[in-house]
Amino acid sequence: MMTRTDWTREEIAALFDLPFPELLFRAAEVHRASHRADEVQLSTLLSIKTGGCPEDCGYCNQSVHAETGLKATKLMDVRAVLQSAAQAKDNGSSRFCMGAAWRNPKDRDMPAIIEMVKGVRQMGMETCMTLGMLTPDQAAQLADAGLDYYNHNIDTSPERYGEVITTRSFQERLDTLDYVRGAGINVCSGGIVGMGETREDRVGFIHALATLPQHPESVPVNALVPVKGTVLGDMLADTPLAKIDDIEFVRTVAVARITMPASMVRLSAGREGMSDATQAMCFLAGANSIFTGDKLLTTGNAGDDKDAALFARLGLRPMQAEAPRGQEACGCC
Repeated sequence: MMTRTDWTREEIAALFDLPFPELLFRAAEVHRASHRADEVQLSTLLSIKTGGCPEDCGYCNQSVHAETGLKATKLMDVRAVLQSAAQAKDNGSSRFCMGAAWRNPKDRDMPAIIEMVKGVRQMGMETCMTLGMLTPDQAAQLADAGLDYYNHNIDTSPERYGEVITTRSFQERLDTLDYVRGAGINVCSGGIVGMGETREDRVGFIHALATLPQHPESVPVNALVPVKGTVLGDMLADTPLAKIDDIEFVRTVAVARITMPASMVRLSAGREGMSDATQAMCFLAGANSIFTGDKLLTTGNAGDDKDAALFARLGLRPMQAEAPRGQEACGCC
């Protein structure tokens, strides 16, 4: 299937406007052309450094601007991170993602970060980091360590962005993605819906990703989990906008799948508030990756047992881990 990077906003808006059954049918066709329909990748996300972030992202309870009572921590010990990764692998995860609440990592933090990447890769798992903005040199260091994916979300449309975050520009987000891509690391970039944005903003969000010179290999689609004490949590917690309409969320997943056919589309934050039926529609619409476990950084998640039960009901199976980039599988695997 030909991969396009020249989508127009009008074309993407037209996809959103399709009758819901037709949109799901088209998304399912695109999904099956590039992926197995019965496989979903299980990923685990660990907060390796929590809270104290100087950014003012309106959705984030780890910002110093939020008043949520969250206690800031130091960077986790490497051994503790690797223990968590081993447990995640035992629970069926094939990718281990590590997130630090930083605007950007300091050079003094890089040796420990590199040890974490190397240690997780030695377990045969894919590695992903999200550390904020990077310099080209830091991206190169992570690439040399063997990092498979770097996550840096664009969050929302370019037009809506300044209403959500003021301490970092949309262009700075794109610059970090360029540094990651230039270093040879796979890109993980998506965003959050349900922040009070319009359909037009969701069109712009998908458009920004689908027209990058190369699509992100992984596209997380998050539904906002409003946390009181954050700007958006206080603004939306008591209004209908606090939870995006399930059908509109599935539409967003489907349009992401159609416009970025080869990408892994990850059903991310907000799953704990979704019914099994909504999640099933997301998988039908082309989502083929989830975060499993009881927690996503600092907010709740569905949990391994609930996910296993859902997979059994739907006839889905966890995607098997491939040998990490630059590492051959042993003969017994």
